[in-house]
Formats: sequence, structure tokens, C-alpha cells
Amino acid sequence: MEPKGRALSWSRKKIIDAAVFAVLLAAVSAVTLVLFHRQTLGSPETGYHSDMKAYILEIQGLNHKYSYPYPVFFWIAGFLHLFTTPEFAVALATMLLNSLGILLVKLAMNRLILPECGENGLGFLHKEWQIRVLLSFLAVSLFFISMLYPPPGIYLPGIKFKYLGVFTANPFHNATYLAARPFAILAFLWFVKLLPVYEKGACLKKVGVSEDRPPVTDYVWFAASLLLATMTKPSFTLVLVGTAGLLMLYRLIRSRFRNLVPTVQLGLCFLPTFIDLLYQYRGVFVAEEGQEGGVGFCLGEVWGYYCDNIPLAVCLAVGFPLLVLVLNWREWKQSAGYRFSWQIYLMSFLMAFFLYEKGFRKPDFNFSWGYEYGIFFCHMGALLVLLKAAARKGNKWFLGAQWLAYLAHVVCGVFYFADFMSGKMYY
Repeated sequence: MEPKGRALSWSRKKIIDAAVFAVLLAAVSAVTLVLFHRQTLGSPETGYHSDMKAYILEIQGLNHKYSYPYPVFFWIAGFLHLFTTPEFAVALATMLLNSLGILLVKLAMNRLILPECGENGLGFLHKEWQIRVLLSFLAVSLFFISMLYPPPGIYLPGIKFKYLGVFTANPFHNATYLAARPFAILAFLWFVKLLPVYEKGACLKKVGVSEDRPPVTDYVWFAASLLLATMTKPSFTLVLVGTAGLLMLYRLIRSRFRNLVPTVQLGLCFLPTFIDLLYQYRGVFVAEEGQEGGVGFCLGEVWGYYCDNIPLAVCLAVGFPLLVLVLNWREWKQSAGYRFSWQIYLMSFLMAFFLYEKGFRKPDFNFSWGYEYGIFFCHMGALLVLLKAAARKGNKWFLGAQWLAYLAHVVCGVFYFADFMSGKMYY
């Protein structure tokens, strides 16, 4: 990747990479901590609207209005509350978990992209330390992208709000979404690792066992990360379980049940999560006194409360991934991970369009949180595909168009984050 005699040692490349990423992560952590702390102190008069007030009451044992049967975020915030104020504890817990997600994406990018660069580098970057630094900036940028939206004073047909009805991969006003995301990232990555090989059956890595069979530890890590995501916020779990279930069922039928045993092995990973979902279902979806409970079906009715042009809203939310899909359509067949990111998005869209919670929660549109996870993983998958295309020296005009589309999401996201920092309403 670098000219002979001029290449940095491997350890030095790693040090430069770690130093740059550490500075970026520290800066992001600091600025988001300021935002989250302002949200804990916010009011109708000062702005900074969020659910932080309810979370503060929860860790103090004073919450009697809302039910939160997903305790991981509150456990972490409660522990931090032993050493500081409840407001700062909730803000710090949110920041730590959000920053953990950035770290995980950075590590994943290094592992998935650097081997693709080979001797050709990445675009105009030919030195490994330069590529590593670029990946650091991209990993951070992924956590600031937002939906596309026009400048103030310009209105799009059927789009009532900047955020509501369109949605974003980074809803900074919802701490539990941000808190569950690192576990969702781990669950996504581990399932993608298992997806191409689980039908061969698990192995214990004994001598003489083929290495193309996944080790049992991969199943354990997937089960644990999925359970943690569920116990922090179940929105992503519903989407992943639905998508994975259909894929596994399709493969089971296609193989005429010859892969039944490995399918059961992978299915057991979902068992702890199913048990926890049953507990959460009892706490959240069962009808309360005078209220209708359960999940209902509709044709975009709840989504229509906030948007009159859902097709345009979809394009604004996933404009960059749609362009990448059109210009790199072969990746759909060649990359299981990229294909799964789109399958996650499609499942999240279907759930948001067809499902809603009955009763007083109906206008809350809580299935939109799963849709926003779909938006995030769709962008993440598209960014990885674009990086691989750049490493292969694809068509420069196509590459330029895709980078501009991604930049548009980042620029909109930075301005959207600036609105949060100034206390403006999120929608």
C-alpha cells in the first residue's frame, strides 16, 4: 500500500490512527455531553425538548407515569447517580453509550475496509495511515447524518416537518435509542458474520474441524448483544428478529429442512431475547384501565399523521443509500452484509407502515424507532459499499456522485445538530 522504504511501521500507523480517532471521539463526546446535560435541564421556556425528565425520575424511583421495562440504560445511569447529580448521570450515561457506538463502527470499518485496499489504496489515498484517518472521520460522521431537508423558507410537497414523518438515523432527542444503538450494532455485525455460514453448523474450534464453520462463541456473542439491545430499547430487536426469522424460514424451506439442526442452533440465540420481549409485552402492550391494548394494523395511517408524501419522505431519509443501491446493484447479490442492511431497512419500513400500538400510544408512532434503526444500518451498509467501490477504483463520476450524496446527509446533519445545541424543537 506504501512505497517500499517509506512505509511507516505497523505499530506507528496504529498509533497515528488511534491518536486521531481519540481526539475526534473526545471532541464528539464532549459536545454531545453538553447537549444531553442541557436536555436534562431543559424546559418549555428554555427549550432542549426530550424525554430526559422522565428518565431522571426513573433512576430516582419517582416515576409513576411511564413504564420502562428495558432497564440497561437506567441501570447505568443509576450507577453513575451514586457519584453525581441525577441530571448529569443521565447525560453521562447517554454520552458514553452513544460514543461506544462510534468506537464499534470505527473498529468494524478498520476490519472490513483495510483488507479491501490492498496495493491500490483508497481513491487518492495510498498510505495506510491516511486511510485509517479517513475511516476515523467517516465513522464519526455516520453519527451526525440526518434526513435531507431544504433551506428555511423552502417547502417540499407533503412534507409537514423536517424530522417528523421523514425521520433520521440520529434522533438526538431520544436517549434510549442512542443507548441501545451500540448493542444493536454488535448484534447486526455478529448476525452478518453468522448469516453466510450458520447452515454449516457450529463448532468448538477443535483440532481438525473446518474453520469455515462458525465457533460457538460467535453464537454466544450474538445472543448476548441482541439481549442487551432488547433490554435497552426493543425497537431494533423487533426489526432484526422479524428479518432474521423470515430469512431463516426461507432457507429452511429451500433446503427442504436439511439444515434444520443448524437453524435450531441459531434460533436458540433468540430465546433469551424472546423471554425478555414477553416480559416487556406484558408491561407495555397489555391494555390498561379504560384503554385499548395490543398491536393494530393499518395502511400508513399513523405515519400519515405527520407526512402526506411518504415516498418523498423515504427518499429524503435514505437518499444516499438509494443512490448507492442503484450504482452498485451487483453488491446486492455479492455481499450478504449489504443485502442484510437493506433487508433490515425494508422490514423496518413495513413495520412502521402497517403496525401501530393501540390506545393512547397510537399517536406516539413508536414503530418509527425501529424505522430509524433501519435508516442507520442502511446508511452504514451503503457507506461500506462505497468505500469498497473506491478501493476498487470504480467509475470516478459515479463515486463522486455518491460521495456528494453522503456529504449532503452529513451537512444537513451538522446543521440539524446545531439546532439541537441551540435548544430548537427537534421536529
